[in-house]
Amino acid sequence: MKKLQILGPGCPKCIELGQRTEEAAKSLGLDYELEKVTELNQIMAYGVMMTPALVVDGEVKVVGQVPSLEDIKKIIG
Repeated sequence: MKKLQILGPGCPKCIELGQRTEEAAKSLGLDYELEKVTELNQIMAYGVMMTPALVVDGEVKVVGQVPSLEDIKKIIG
């Protein structure tokens, strides 16, 4: 099971990244868990200074942007 995390306080871009990531995971047929991390201390623990960020299985993959659906599929697939 892939662990997908969206790091961000809940801003519009954070929400958009969460929606796109979920859509990408579903379209790929992945077995996944999606978690939204909004606590600033937890976000900073990943070394992330700009949100939104996407973390896949504990590894930060995207910082400060919302990639296209196709790009997210490549990142999480």
